[in-house]
Amino acid sequence: MVYNGAPGYEEVSIPKGQVIGGVAIGVIVLGVWYPLVPGNVANATTFSFPVHYKLLEGGFSDKVLSPEPVPALLEQMIVAGKELERQGCRAIVGACGYFANYQPEVAAALDVPCFLSSLMQIPMISRSLKPDQKVGIICANGDALAPAPALENCGVNDRSTVVIAGAQGLPQMQNILQDTGHFNNAKLEQELVDFSKQVVNENPDIGAILLECSDMPPYAWAIQEAVRLPVFDFTTMINWVYNAVVRHPFAGFM
Repeated sequence: MVYNGAPGYEEVSIPKGQVIGGVAIGVIVLGVWYPLVPGNVANATTFSFPVHYKLLEGGFSDKVLSPEPVPALLEQMIVAGKELERQGCRAIVGACGYFANYQPEVAAALDVPCFLSSLMQIPMISRSLKPDQKVGIICANGDALAPAPALENCGVNDRSTVVIAGAQGLPQMQNILQDTGHFNNAKLEQELVDFSKQVVNENPDIGAILLECSDMPPYAWAIQEAVRLPVFDFTTMINWVYNAVVRHPFAGFM
């Protein structure tokens, strides 16, 4: 329901069980232990609109990179998605690119659109490039992405159109992957910039960058300044989704 205070909104209602309002985007998050700086999907100040978070019960931070389906993780993702639906969210997004391993099943179980992974943008990005150009995927762990069904689940059926570059060897990324509770923000930015430049230099056919990890958007600007290419990430997807599910009338003059 859209409420603007105009006449005709005297009688309002809400579904039983909904205890909050005004939150269109629901975010499923993992229980991780490291700083969530602005730009991170799990930091609410990243967005210019309210978001509502639901933590996956049972941990699973050590299971999310598994290329093999984890039934308990899938079950909890559906439970989390349904709870976000009950609270009025118009679309559900994830806070981990590897949630794509469960995209088809979770989307089928929910009644609102579901965008679990930043990887879902790749088919659209690919179609914007020249036929011989590729999308460079900077991901948290390339060894986990390569054998997993995540790319196919997001519509990437031809892997020759992408370059998978895992950042798991970067020292500060190790702090994140190992849940150490800390990392050096400036060093992580520089590591990701240097790594992205290396990937593009080694693959000159890359026409755009996609940052898979929800921890990487804080560094998208610096990466773009270094490689001079379009850089997509979770925030470009979530903003796009929000603008689709919360439309506003146009104002202006002729």
